[in-house]
Amino acid sequence: MMKGVAHRTVRRFRAGALEAPAEDDVVGEEPLEIRAAGETLAVTMRTPGADRELAVGFLFAEGVIASRDDVSSVLHCGRPDQEGFGNTIDVRPAGGADFDIERVSATRRGTLTTAACGVCGRRSVTDVLERCKPLPDGPILAAQTIFAAVEGLRSRQPNFSRTGGIHAAVLLDATGATLAAFEDIGRHNALDKTVGALVLSGRLLEAALLVVSGRASFEVVQKASAAGVRIIASVSAASSLAIDLAVVTRITLCGFVRGESMTVYSHAERIDPHVELGA
Repeated sequence: MMKGVAHRTVRRFRAGALEAPAEDDVVGEEPLEIRAAGETLAVTMRTPGADRELAVGFLFAEGVIASRDDVSSVLHCGRPDQEGFGNTIDVRPAGGADFDIERVSATRRGTLTTAACGVCGRRSVTDVLERCKPLPDGPILAAQTIFAAVEGLRSRQPNFSRTGGIHAAVLLDATGATLAAFEDIGRHNALDKTVGALVLSGRLLEAALLVVSGRASFEVVQKASAAGVRIIASVSAASSLAIDLAVVTRITLCGFVRGESMTVYSHAERIDPHVELGA
């Protein structure tokens, strides 16, 4: 079985009649409990796979960790022969590192929340905005680099091709080279997985462009801001609050990126329409 894909029996209705039962590919979905130093911080419904990257990306976005140097291990809890093994993961601090768990807990309504969204479980949007500082200038990307990155998104979505029901996030450098790409049933989980992979590899500072499937929501901009990614390109629309946050954090936010056109909601100065791809 392909990771992240499950199978269920369905009956299709075609030409006015129900067909015989048949097996179909569907997106896998299971809960994941994320712990930091043994303390539960979140429970998210996610597509199994890349749990290590998801946990690290989530804790990075929350400000619990600042780099891979803060982490000693990321391991699933329990034994492989136990029911539910693989659905709880614990991130342990490196020697001398101090996880700021209390700050995160203080801004949540309760211990168990959802990691599928950067706002769910928060007392107020102000809690989220605390880490969203204005980003510095640069880089300037050719418009063709952005178009090519979005065009290449489908090739990074093998599970979408089979199920039609999963999101993707891709981080690229300023030349348009892919640094990391992941799929997940939750768009914010896909982004956490992608950021987490670069945190673990020590390459997050190379990330210049984020490409996401679906709409560009407030949470996508918030997580990109925490990761220092200055350009976001979405195949769909951006929400009003996402645009407002992009303006304040100085992120270039692009929506409806299709073919050779896009809508630029904020900080268009980072896009050079005159530079050809590969020039």
